[in-house]
Amino acid sequence: MGVIYGGRSGEHEVSIASAAAVMANLDRARYEPVPIRIDRDGRWSLADKPPTAASASEVIEQTRSEMKALRAGREVHLLPRPSEETILAIDRTPTRGEDEPRAIVTGVGLDVIFPVLHGPHGEDGTVQGLLELANVPYVGCGVLASSVGMDKALMKRVFAAHGLPQCAYAVVLRRRVLAETEVVADELLAQLGLPLFVKPANLGSSVGISKARTRDELVEALKLAADYDRKVVVEAGVPAAREIEVAVLGNDEPIASVPGEIVPSREFYDYEAKYLDGASRLAIPADVPDEMGSRLQALAIAAFRAVDGAGLSRVDFLVDGDSGEVFVNEINTMPGFTTISMYSKLWAATGLAYPELVDRLVQLALERHAEKQQLRVSAF
Repeated sequence: MGVIYGGRSGEHEVSIASAAAVMANLDRARYEPVPIRIDRDGRWSLADKPPTAASASEVIEQTRSEMKALRAGREVHLLPRPSEETILAIDRTPTRGEDEPRAIVTGVGLDVIFPVLHGPHGEDGTVQGLLELANVPYVGCGVLASSVGMDKALMKRVFAAHGLPQCAYAVVLRRRVLAETEVVADELLAQLGLPLFVKPANLGSSVGISKARTRDELVEALKLAADYDRKVVVEAGVPAAREIEVAVLGNDEPIASVPGEIVPSREFYDYEAKYLDGASRLAIPADVPDEMGSRLQALAIAAFRAVDGAGLSRVDFLVDGDSGEVFVNEINTMPGFTTISMYSKLWAATGLAYPELVDRLVQLALERHAEKQQLRVSAF
């Protein structure tokens, strides 16, 4: 089984920590993991050894301390066509007396691939498209669900079409943010009021997200989000908001976990609170009435089906702390699998331990792939 991790996105370190947890919990009697690392510059390689960092904060600290990275290993190319050799590993060995190193190419067949990738160039349908071309089974959502789930602006339109409850929001293009920042800020204040949450449309792990309580903070938040994406999503704040998440597992007949609540160490669950300070708390199961818990689970499955999800997703909600009104915030089609990640903890609380969860995800990938192989590809 190939485990792809790393990637070109701002969530590179989170992906490494997620992959370390996945590989540490694989049943080695059933699976032989092949670690495939994507470096920040986009190069693929067979890692010399699998990632072992226990948490994203460890990986991030190594990066910030400029510690020497592990040697990448052999260069890897995934064949964009069906083949018994899923990937080609290339070892470029220097040879005495020759100007160019000699390339030794080895084909490796993989039964299934687990793309433990977060953010753009991994969770957004790009790698999923490559795996579809290769006709290899892979864990998680397909091209469409992945791309819709990554683009928060498009995701919100899909949710609206399915009648899912959302807080008021607006979408602004980067070009307009930079050209008419003050005008845009005034329009948003008139439309949505304060406070506001400002986000890049295509990013995760709370990278580039700000809470704006004043007009000046809104201007700065718009500029920050525009540094990361060509589309900026601006959401109206929910009073006394509680952040509650539900994990979804399955293909055509998905099931939902118990809800869990995030109690952030900061004003909201930003990147620092998620991965660095270690002070945020997870309450699993969430302290909500049974009726609300059932509604959250039903809405999670509805959101999963709205984007045509497969395998897994985590659906995030905001609950008005005063009225109890529920809003669907977003869907994550490849949620984190780090030691502090909510997805695996939610399923553990529901009765599915981490090793069994990984095994179930692999089986779902194989089932979905087998069904696709039965479809006709020609009119004749």
